[in-house]
Amino acid sequence: MHYSKLKISSDASSKLRSMRQRTGITPNLLCRYALMSSLEDGALGNVPPPNQDGQEFNAYTLTGELTELFLALVRFVEDTDAKRPLTDEQVLSRLRGHIHRGVGSLAVRVKSPADLFRESKAA
Repeated sequence: MHYSKLKISSDASSKLRSMRQRTGITPNLLCRYALMSSLEDGALGNVPPPNQDGQEFNAYTLTGELTELFLALVRFVEDTDAKRPLTDEQVLSRLRGHIHRGVGSLAVRVKSPADLFRESKAA
C-alpha cells in the first residue's frame, strides 16, 4: 500500500505544537511515538475517525523508510476479521485514529524530552 500525504486532526495538530514547544522534538517524530503508544493500547474499536482539518504530512516525513512497517502494524492490530480485511482507505483512517489517540495521551504525560524517553523505556 502506498500513500503520499496524510492529514491529521486539528486537535492533534494543536497538541503537537504545544509538545514541540515543550520538548523541542519535531511533530513527525512525536507522531511516531504517539502511533506506537496507541498501537500498544490495542484496537480503536468503534471510535469514529478524527477530522482531517489539521497538519498535513508527506508520507516520508511522517513514517520515513518504515512506512510499510507502520502500516503493517496498524493492519495487525486493527484487522480482526479475516473474512473482510481492511481496505487501504480504512487502514489510513485507523492510522490517523491511532495518531490522534496517541497524541492525546502523550500530550498529558510528556512535558519534557526526558518524559518521552521515560515513556519509551516504560513500554
